[in-house]
Amino acid sequence: MKIVKNEDQNWKKAFLVGILASMFFAFTFVFNRSMNLGGGYWLWSASLRYLFTLPIMFLLVWKQHGLSAVFSQIKKNMLAWVLWSTVGFGLFYLPLTMASVYGESWFVAASWQLTIVAGIMLTPFFGNKIPVKNLIFSGVILIGIAMLQVSHIETMQTKGLISALCLILIAAFSYPLGNRKMMTLCSENLSTIERVFGMTLCSIPFWLIASVFAYASHGAPSGNQMLQSFIVALFSGVIATLLFFEATNMVRNNPKQLAFIEATQAGEVIFTLIGGILFLKDPFPSLIGFIGILIIVIGMIGNSLVSA
Repeated sequence: MKIVKNEDQNWKKAFLVGILASMFFAFTFVFNRSMNLGGGYWLWSASLRYLFTLPIMFLLVWKQHGLSAVFSQIKKNMLAWVLWSTVGFGLFYLPLTMASVYGESWFVAASWQLTIVAGIMLTPFFGNKIPVKNLIFSGVILIGIAMLQVSHIETMQTKGLISALCLILIAAFSYPLGNRKMMTLCSENLSTIERVFGMTLCSIPFWLIASVFAYASHGAPSGNQMLQSFIVALFSGVIATLLFFEATNMVRNNPKQLAFIEATQAGEVIFTLIGGILFLKDPFPSLIGFIGILIIVIGMIGNSLVSA
């Protein structure tokens, strides 16, 4: 009875942490769109986030005396670290940033929620059955997201829409795949902050190569783009990532609850919508769009009840 109570409290805490993470993740979509509107090159926006994130994470882990533990774990299986860190961070964030070229911040944030279903569909690859009820409610969330985008999709060219969705689809599978692979690889030997630092460090070769291409194509980034990239690095790359990874770590042994915590990312849509309207003067959604937001909330509550 005591174990059940502890598990119940654990997933509720993980839920709150996941929602808080989604709020900080929303800065990614708002500022990436802002940089695009200001003439910033999307490849710099992607690269600078992780190049700024690395020293911040280094200081945090150094303060906790965790550097030796991270380096020891990486040394044991460096190839796997580089591979799955590049998948989880590189193949997640580069296409997601490029997608911001094609539409408003909330359009990208809404489309990104494909990762909810992607995370659930990856469950069999980690030795567990697909949590069907969670999949159903995640489908409800996606219906709401689709309604939220209806009026926006009508204004986009077909080529741009297809390009954006293909990029987001790559990102949607890469993020949970890289995260779960690294959780399996690290076991319980590293804390969340140490694991995120290790993944950031091992993805740097990818970002350095991307930076070379960015400089060759568009020269050095502007001071304004560097400032906004730093804000994204701090709020999304550090705070949001640590919060989300900690939330998934709390329920790592329960596939249903893990799928539910990954579904809290749907909160990004609402937070990004508010941020886009306030700071980028994005248009309000139509009536159908607001109904879509309501359906998203219903889907999240349904996921919560199923997981409980």
